[in-house]
Amino acid sequence: MTEQGRGRLKILKSINFSAFMQRAWKRDDPEAKGQDVAARTGTEFRQLSLVGTRKTAGRRGVYLWLRTAVACGLALAVTSCQLLGDGATVGSVVPGTLRPNLANDIGEREHPRVVATYGGVYNDPGAERAVASVVGRLVAASEDPSQSYKITILNSPAINAFALPGGYLYVTRGLLALANDTSEVAAVLSHEMAHVTANHAIKRQKRAEARQLANRILTDVVQDSEEARKAIISSQLSFARFSQVQELEADAIGVKTLAKAGFDPYAAARFLRSMAAFARYQSADKSASPAPDFLSSHPSTPERLQIAVRSARQIGAPGIGERDRDRYLSQIDGMLFGDDPLEGFVRGRSFLHKALGIGFTVPAGYILENSPEAVLASNGDGTAIRFDGADVSGYTDLVDYMKSGWINGLLPESVRQTTINGLPGVTGAAITQGWSFRIAVLRIGRTGYRFIFASRSPNDTFDNDFRETIESFSQLTPTERARLRSLRIKVVKTRAGDTPRKLAIGMSGVEPSRRLEFFSILNDLAPDKPIPAGTAVKLVVD
Repeated sequence: MTEQGRGRLKILKSINFSAFMQRAWKRDDPEAKGQDVAARTGTEFRQLSLVGTRKTAGRRGVYLWLRTAVACGLALAVTSCQLLGDGATVGSVVPGTLRPNLANDIGEREHPRVVATYGGVYNDPGAERAVASVVGRLVAASEDPSQSYKITILNSPAINAFALPGGYLYVTRGLLALANDTSEVAAVLSHEMAHVTANHAIKRQKRAEARQLANRILTDVVQDSEEARKAIISSQLSFARFSQVQELEADAIGVKTLAKAGFDPYAAARFLRSMAAFARYQSADKSASPAPDFLSSHPSTPERLQIAVRSARQIGAPGIGERDRDRYLSQIDGMLFGDDPLEGFVRGRSFLHKALGIGFTVPAGYILENSPEAVLASNGDGTAIRFDGADVSGYTDLVDYMKSGWINGLLPESVRQTTINGLPGVTGAAITQGWSFRIAVLRIGRTGYRFIFASRSPNDTFDNDFRETIESFSQLTPTERARLRSLRIKVVKTRAGDTPRKLAIGMSGVEPSRRLEFFSILNDLAPDKPIPAGTAVKLVVD
């Protein structure tokens, strides 16, 4: 991450388009390589990660692949629970490393890396009180009350919670913003505590080491490559199911702990539904099939919901246990929502960066996401966009930069100089492995701001969207920069006659056409039903 002024934007030297296309529609879980998920355009293309380098045309090429939009995984040393799929690995498996006190050693070693990966620690007295108020009760009600925990709120808008061995628990401010009462936060924490008390991470590591050794033997010894491949796939499926069983076990233990501590046992199922609804809201492809992923480390959401509801019903009927909506929402009132100001802001279909003084807008139908690596967008038709920055100080002519070897499959005859809103630039096209790209680089000082469009089925709309987007790129005026402020949670009490539609009008940072859906999901309220007077609800304002 490179800093410019008070703002940050990912600055890269090169992109290996060939490697990008090889991985473009695959999961980033090592267990799922080769699994085609092209049907999940709207969600799978939303996060690009840098995962290695190799030499390309004398320059450093960067491998890219897509991460799942909302992921949930136990990555060997880290138990990460978002929703679907698998998250990024923290740490690695090294045969022979298991030893006494390994859990504490792993947690202590990986904690700084986790904090750095998720934008640092988020300091907010209200949010800290909201989390601290449930921890003591959950620990006393857990299967191992002697276990100590170290809980960190991460400065990330992602909806995520996870545990490291040794009792290190993490929740993001994005998750706290989606929760609507104390019992839902307690449900998340009790699930993560269950992973710790059940020693899931260490069991996973032992299983992974055994599988790694078995796969190596198969590769080295078995002469029939097809038979070896089938055996390895069988091993992967077994490992994935082992992980899924751990998740279901943590769900069941978590619900029991939740109820024993006096909280609403149905909160776990309620929050799972909220997460699923928010994931659909963030997806550009609303028709994407929720087909099960047999290589995922987590069971499907419907399966988890069934387990959570069944576990709660064994305890009692709905309506039992503490929720405490009003107190919880009062504690997160004023909490930062969405992007950290250092990373820029997404406002509807526009990306605006106050410190860098730049902005652009994507066409209707695209959904923007500001990830730590880049600004990303996709639509339901299979087009994806990536925006980032590159150091072009070594090039007087941007045409030379475009042809310098960072693009595989570049069509040299397509490269053209251009000027966009007074800024010098260059555009071009590339084709590789059935994919078509449109690329633009616009220069401001030493930085080249890069737009990369990708599609399997390019047409006139694809080209028009590319042109419309790059032509919207401009430097912000001092007035525009001054008006940019962070989004925050504002909690209000409803009045007689208030409806979700009426209150949604006051939401900031969201396209008007999506405000009602966003308000309803954020508050777990039906969009077409009146709200009782005096109900505490969350608004997002700037």
